Amino acid sequence: MRSYGHYCAVAKALDVIGDRWTLLVVRELLLQGGCRHADLMAGLPGIATNLLSDRLRKLEANGLVSREVAAPPVAATLYHLTDAGRDLRPVLRALGFFGARYMPNPTGDEEIRSHWVAFPVAELEFIEDAQPDGPPVVIEIRVGDRPTFLELSHGELRSTFTASRAPDLALEGPAPLVLGVLTGQLKLTQARQLGLHTEGSTAPLRRLRYLVPITESEVKA
Repeated sequence: MRSYGHYCAVAKALDVIGDRWTLLVVRELLLQGGCRHADLMAGLPGIATNLLSDRLRKLEANGLVSREVAAPPVAATLYHLTDAGRDLRPVLRALGFFGARYMPNPTGDEEIRSHWVAFPVAELEFIEDAQPDGPPVVIEIRVGDRPTFLELSHGELRSTFTASRAPDLALEGPAPLVLGVLTGQLKLTQARQLGLHTEGSTAPLRRLRYLVPITESEVKA
């Protein structure tokens, strides 16, 4: 990417992270932690392997990504965000808040990964626990490639690929339905009529408070 050539902090930032796919690479490293090249390819459907390698090289050259050679049995190169790379977390959070208004209107041909639904809910703080003194809760999200879990405990909400115990509630179905129920924008009865499947108690849903304001005028009929 050519430099904008502007002595401006915004332009300087875009010189580093303004290339296509770059912020999505950062998203995956933020949400998944240390990743192999193959993990990033799986989390970035549509990117070419050589383009991903190029973006990783540029991020590393600019001090946003580091690499390590993991010991056996992994025996692979793992990519991590540096402290400077993690400074982009509020940038992704702001973009997520802005983009959330468009989520109720999927085009129908978009890729989906389970952690795109569950991880931003927790890691980007889109939802908080409305009953922080309540008992621990585990919610399983079954969307796309593999299950992801939301765990509420002591007022904290976190997401993982492996649960500490059996889930209290499982949500399975199209991503817009799962996301709609998690954020309270879609009634559970309506979601079930549209194809959402639930297992277990739905009481944990009352613990979730969505923090992103979306007005009716922003949602198409």
